[in-house]
Amino acid sequence: MTTNSDPEKNYRLTDKDFRQINIRNLLFNQVGWNYERMQSSGYLWMILPQLQKMYGDDPEKLKEMMRMHNQFFNTSNFFNTIILGIDLAIEEEEGVKSRETVAGIKSGLMGPFAAIGDAIFGALIPAIMGAIAANLAINGNPMGIFMWMAVAVVIMVFRWHQLKFAHKEGVVLVTRLQDKLNALTNAATLLGVFIVGALIATMINVKLTFVAHLGDVNVDFQNIADMILPKLVPALVVAGIYWMLGRKRLNSTRVIFIVLFVSIALSALGIIGKM
Repeated sequence: MTTNSDPEKNYRLTDKDFRQINIRNLLFNQVGWNYERMQSSGYLWMILPQLQKMYGDDPEKLKEMMRMHNQFFNTSNFFNTIILGIDLAIEEEEGVKSRETVAGIKSGLMGPFAAIGDAIFGALIPAIMGAIAANLAINGNPMGIFMWMAVAVVIMVFRWHQLKFAHKEGVVLVTRLQDKLNALTNAATLLGVFIVGALIATMINVKLTFVAHLGDVNVDFQNIADMILPKLVPALVVAGIYWMLGRKRLNSTRVIFIVLFVSIALSALGIIGKM
């Protein structure tokens, strides 16, 4: 094993190192996840071979940096190697003296990147691709599953290349993105909400089937709801579920059972149905 703790001759990461880190990240990033430090164990394990090469000649320095990297860490799985690449770039230059700087960068960036990753990869992309795949499935087209697979491959390629890019750019990347992180997070969040709203109108096809007979007049409640606002019933259904999820006494499991029971009861009574 090549090791060097001389500040003037720090170990430089190779393509083999990048490949090793990326494989560990894609397959084992959540190894050791726990409620106390969350992703810290996985983060440390991903770069442990590189830490051993950097500080292996001095066990005390290696222990110090391992303890630092095992502190609380939690961010988006889709952006974690950007932070990791910046971290390693700094450690290559400054060695153990970068301890406080690296700890600050990790704690400062994990929140913004978590928000961006959750908005884009946790809400926006699944919402868009889910809508496309669902529409294809409804029409009997199996291409939806292959589109999901293609998107998953593209995302993995993106995660693979961002490590080397972040390592090359280093701290300059943080400075460049500093004023744009909040704007990017807000834009991705709003776009995700917009897509979810569109999905409510297109994918939740619930209608009122109850018709009141008042003498010779038939009152179709679905027609009345459509005159007030098209797709009003799906919007009210989603709003009701969202409201229940916000109640402290109702966890997601209870909400699911309530919605299931109410749906079966209303369908059996002929009040609601599927378009």
